[in-house]
Amino acid sequence: MKTSTRRQMLALASMSMAGSVLSPPRVRAEDKLLNEIVGFTGTMLFLDARVPALILGAVRDGQTAVFGFGETSDGSGKEPDGNTMLRIGSITKAFTGQALAGLVSQGAVKLTDRLQDRLGWPVKVPERDGRPIRLIELATHTSGLPREVERSPGPPDDPFRTLTQEAYIKGLQSDPLLFTPGSGGLYSNFAFDLLAAALASSAGKPYDQLLKEIVLDPAGMKDTVLALRDGDAARVMQGHFFDGKAMPSVRATSVMAGASSLYATANDILRWLAWHLDRFSPQGTEVRLLDHAAYVPRDGLKPVSGFDEAGHMDAMGLGWIVMAPKGSRPLILQKAGGLQGIFTYSAFAPTRGVGVFAAINQFNVGAFTAMAGTANGLIEQLAPR
Repeated sequence: MKTSTRRQMLALASMSMAGSVLSPPRVRAEDKLLNEIVGFTGTMLFLDARVPALILGAVRDGQTAVFGFGETSDGSGKEPDGNTMLRIGSITKAFTGQALAGLVSQGAVKLTDRLQDRLGWPVKVPERDGRPIRLIELATHTSGLPREVERSPGPPDDPFRTLTQEAYIKGLQSDPLLFTPGSGGLYSNFAFDLLAAALASSAGKPYDQLLKEIVLDPAGMKDTVLALRDGDAARVMQGHFFDGKAMPSVRATSVMAGASSLYATANDILRWLAWHLDRFSPQGTEVRLLDHAAYVPRDGLKPVSGFDEAGHMDAMGLGWIVMAPKGSRPLILQKAGGLQGIFTYSAFAPTRGVGVFAAINQFNVGAFTAMAGTANGLIEQLAPR
């Protein structure tokens, strides 16, 4: 969709960019103000970020808009839109946290269950100072596990090949804990992959089936997958390394399901955020209450590392980073991601009916910082305190 205002801005910038409006999950009138604000914000961010492509979308009171800029792959001339598939990286962790909330709401697990009792692998899970790793520690990055499991590097065309269950078992056997579980906060992919495995074991079904039942189907998500299906590759956004070179689309291994493996579209992520924002719906009420809670305040954790790249962490939820209200900015739950040359960011204000999703297709730290700040600012514009 191109408005006269956007055409004027783009003419001034001497650039040709386009956007599209995402069909809302409900049949309602188009939110012209949302289109205007998101389109203008996306234009300015793209001009500033200087990346090959950018997607910016928002949902407000059930109505949605998404705009794409640049091209999905080098030389394609194809602009990204709401149906462009991309790796969402560590936003995957918020999906895993919601799967945990779903099983807790069903009474299938407890937040305080020991990982040892739920993992179902032939390994003794390490403890420290007599304190075991519990599911809640995995979901809040307070387990004491390192960021990554130690493993041999995979080949350039299959870099994740060595990220296997066997590598994780060996990692657990190496006494990897860096602090007593629950005493500190350290961002950990290792922990979330173990959490997904423990949830699948507890449910007695493959993790992708569990995720579909608890998270994807209730939100009406059709294009969020752990592995690409036939025909999906043609609409996948190409990532780029820090030097601007294109990165190949490589497969993930099954053990990576909890931390980083998901592909999705902006359309699907906005449907997911709309589900989270529908807080008075009788469907999924218990899951939302569990999933939106702040479980571990920053105060008292020692150390605290790996949480503040997209905004200051005040508390940890189930994969969500909780940012307390500040000035005119409302309470925000947010999660960032990065994998294979794609940086993503998802955030929503649970009491204000507003959520935002953004993605760029280059590993560019400055552009990511600008993207996250812009997304948080967009929430503040649309739903100020």
